[in-house]
This record gives sequence, C-alpha cells and structure tokens, in this order.
Amino acid sequence: MAMGVRWVQKVSSTRGFARVAPYVLPALDRGVHRLTRGKVLLSARLLPGLVLTSTGARSGLPRRTPLACMPEEGGNSWILMGSNFGRPGHPAWSHNLLARPDAEINWQGEDIAVTAALLRGEERAAVWKAVVEFWPPYAAYQRRVEREIRVFRIVRERAER
Repeated sequence: MAMGVRWVQKVSSTRGFARVAPYVLPALDRGVHRLTRGKVLLSARLLPGLVLTSTGARSGLPRRTPLACMPEEGGNSWILMGSNFGRPGHPAWSHNLLARPDAEINWQGEDIAVTAALLRGEERAAVWKAVVEFWPPYAAYQRRVEREIRVFRIVRERAER
C-alpha cells in the first residue's frame, strides 16, 4: 500500500497531472458523490475529502466543489488548500470563501454548516508544515507557482444557541 501511495504522490506532483486533473477529478467526484447520495467520494480513497458548497462571490449561486482536506483533531475543523493542482491562479472556491465565508460541507455523508477563515502568518506557516507532511505533493505545487497557496480552516458552526 505504501508503495502505491508514493506512486500516486509522485504522479500527482507532475505538471501533466496538473493540466488534466482539474477537469477530470472534480467532475468524476461530483458524479459519483451524487449517485451514491453522498456516501462515496472517489478522491477520498487517497486523501480525506469533502464536498464544499460555497456561495459564488459574483453570482450568489451555490457552487459544489469536491476537495481534498486535512481533518483536524476533534472532528470540528478541516484544512483546505487552494493549491489548484499547482496551476497559476487561485481556485474559484477560494475566492468564494473570501467573499462569503459561511458555507456547507458534506463530510462522510453528513451535511455540516461551516465558517471559513484564511490562515496567515505564523498560523499559516505551522499548518502548511503539517499539510506538506500530510501530503508531500503540496510542496511541489507551491514550488511551481509564484502565488502563495491559500490555506483555509473551516470550522463547524455551533449548534443553535
């Protein structure tokens, strides 16, 4: 298994993967997630994954995006990396969260209201170190782009007060 994971990490670090993956993987994930009523997310077989429903920054419409994530201890927060597979621009979902941080995720079949915060400074640096240990291809993505990859912490909203 470890050898298979290393191979996937190596492939996912390549420029070729970055050209193809943004078109193929999210569409495949959305389709399978819909067909299984939220029970299966193919990309989550390699990395933990969720489906983010954000509100379009300009359109105001709901936007569903399958994303890899790094769950944090306690089960109430997740880290999202705006790597865009190491491509130049920030992903659209990250613009949406900056404009409208209240969102929803589907995590392991459960719909959860969340609030997103962009991490900066020392907090971002500490989380980035953990992210790269968690999935080393993120370091390759960062080396390929001039922009700083956005890192968000999304936190489960509290129950009704």
